[in-house]
Amino acid sequence: MISKERITALIDERIQELNKDLYIVDMTISPSNVIRVELDRMEGYVAVEDCMSVSRNIEHNLDREQNDFELHVSSAGLDKPLRHDNQYLKNIGKRVKVKLNDSSKIEGELISFGLDKIQLKDRVKKKVEGRKKKEWVEEFYNINRKEIKETKIVISFK
Repeated sequence: MISKERITALIDERIQELNKDLYIVDMTISPSNVIRVELDRMEGYVAVEDCMSVSRNIEHNLDREQNDFELHVSSAGLDKPLRHDNQYLKNIGKRVKVKLNDSSKIEGELISFGLDKIQLKDRVKKKVEGRKKKEWVEEFYNINRKEIKETKIVISFK
């Protein structure tokens, strides 16, 4: 079986050469040597050329005669949950949906990220004391990271 350390070293080697603030979001190697790598970038997007470059570096440094393998290198994708601290940092200011361990959901703008909690802000209509109509108010949510099952970016076509 191909070692995870060897693949990580090959990826890191190419990431350093590219010098584009790329990082590994997820990497798995199945027992049948199917290698899946997901990359992201601190700013902007991961280009197809970046994925190809990382893929080639892995392929050229592994011997198929010794270990046959299948390789998939891709960007993290907007439809997938955030899985790396850098993804949270990159998406501060964007609207996210947080699914908690108790199956409840909170949606709002990600305004801060820390080691143990995140903070969201949302505008909601609420009955304000002393007023007849509901009014728009800003609501803040402090969420312990241990309570988070998944966080996804809300994709809007506005």
